[in-house]
Amino acid sequence: MLRIGLCDDIADARLLLEDALERVLEMGGWEAQFFQFSSGEGLLDWYAKHLGELDLVFLDMEMKTLSGIDTAKRLRALDDSLQLAFCTSYSDYVFDGYGTGALGYLLKPPRQEQLEEVLRRAQAALLRGLDEAYIAKNGDTTYRLPYQTILYFTSERRKVHCVTTERTVSFYGKLDAVAAEVGKHFVRIHQRYLVRIGAIARMETNEVVLVNGERLPLSRSQRQTALLAVAQQTLEG
Repeated sequence: MLRIGLCDDIADARLLLEDALERVLEMGGWEAQFFQFSSGEGLLDWYAKHLGELDLVFLDMEMKTLSGIDTAKRLRALDDSLQLAFCTSYSDYVFDGYGTGALGYLLKPPRQEQLEEVLRRAQAALLRGLDEAYIAKNGDTTYRLPYQTILYFTSERRKVHCVTTERTVSFYGKLDAVAAEVGKHFVRIHQRYLVRIGAIARMETNEVVLVNGERLPLSRSQRQTALLAVAQQTLEG
């Protein structure tokens, strides 16, 4: 399911775009969940607290306070894998959007074939990005967590907590299953801890020190494996 954000300071424009997208999605057999925002500031505030919970955002270029271009640049700083598309009433603005890595630049009202192309490119980009992010589900919420932001996973009873540089996401699961999914860039340092190797600053006798200064327990049984994994990644660069 695609999670699509619609950011426009005109409510009717958001509704028209959602209706048009729903028609295209229905014809393609796709499903989507929509999130509407009336300003760039509102979108940025929300996304800072919900990183990875949108796949694609349509931005109006001519919003009154924070423009679509400025909003896109700040979104890129938060999440460089988020897919973006611009909507504008004036063709002259289209060139302003280059350099933000957008999927498309649509003149209002966007044509069906334009929306189909943006959605197709978004789906393709998301599939490519699956190798670079961990997908976690908690109830109806799906989180896309880029590997480079993850510090470690830790287990507690039937739950796994994914600790990133921005926040902690919890979901039901087993640490063994997570380890099998994330592969060689993570290493088990304890029965309850699975750490991204790139997040390790140094290893001490009984602890692993992360790049953010946090200390995690290092069990005797995992010490040799962890040392070898860190050395291997260092050699591979």
